[in-house]
Amino acid sequence: MIRSVGRRPVVVGHRGASVRRPEHTRAAYELAVAEGADGVDVDLVATADGELLVRHEAELSDTTDVADRPELAHLRTTRVVDGVSLTGWFSQDLTLAQVRTLRARERLPQLRPASAAHDGEQPVMTFAEVLALREELSARAGRPVAVWPELKHPGHFAAAGLALEPLLLAALEAFGLVGLDGGPRRGGAAAAGAVVVQCFEVAPLQRLRADAPGLRLAQLTQPTGAPPDLRLAGDHRDYADLCTPAGLRELRGWADVLAPHLVQVEPRDARGVSARSRLVDDAHAAGLAVVPYTVRPENTFLPAELRSGGPRGDLAARGDVEALLRQLREDGVDGLFTDDPAAALAAFA
Repeated sequence: MIRSVGRRPVVVGHRGASVRRPEHTRAAYELAVAEGADGVDVDLVATADGELLVRHEAELSDTTDVADRPELAHLRTTRVVDGVSLTGWFSQDLTLAQVRTLRARERLPQLRPASAAHDGEQPVMTFAEVLALREELSARAGRPVAVWPELKHPGHFAAAGLALEPLLLAALEAFGLVGLDGGPRRGGAAAAGAVVVQCFEVAPLQRLRADAPGLRLAQLTQPTGAPPDLRLAGDHRDYADLCTPAGLRELRGWADVLAPHLVQVEPRDARGVSARSRLVDDAHAAGLAVVPYTVRPENTFLPAELRSGGPRGDLAARGDVEALLRQLREDGVDGLFTDDPAAALAAFA
């Protein structure tokens, strides 16, 4: 189980302190830890030559300047990722050397102009670089800093011959975060609390449970839809089924943590007003820790009653995110992902 820190939930900087710096950059991670985050969220995609990059999605134009690079224009294409047709530049079509030429950009510039002011300052990081930074930040902070890597679209990458799980385990082994016990990919225990692997799909977590039983694993869920791998396998269960009491007991067989969307913990009615669900209690009864995503301070992400200026307030303005954080603590969550670690730590003080 993921344990709270003292009497407060664990705070995971969602892609770093991404409310103030472009996400998944060294600057965003450094700021998150400086603000007191217990860990950082790391999304993983693969390059054409099998390197793990830290990016929000397989398509790179929303978070990098790839569209401004004429030498890469020929790589623009259309691909179907988890049933959605997308046009742009995909990590699987670029080599690491090509990615090294890119610079990171703010994904939500209209909502976060202060972060967008830092566009172009930071390169795209690899997972190995984040693991090295974790060691540096842990030493600097005088406390262990965790990484929460998410396998993004693992079925899509596996179909392209770029399975993410072996790349993940190789990187963790290189940094001593998963040990070998004499067999190939048969993991010993991960360093305590250092790594929690997340995924919206089920099969990758089940494989990791078998191949590296010491790793802590988190099943991501959302209010609608189903794990893409279950759909492809003809399994008709969706995320709602996984979040029933029976589904949660089954889920405990391959995961330690339930990482639901925020509105699965605090559902909202037709007016956008929040309430409380039984999900935290049901997950705890099944032996799962609960770490929802993502607490963000802007009005557009908050329930109607917490928006500054009322339900129709400026969507980019900051609302009463502290009230939401306190409510989640009262709900009994074991941790949470947030774009604003400083706000979470202040609310939990």
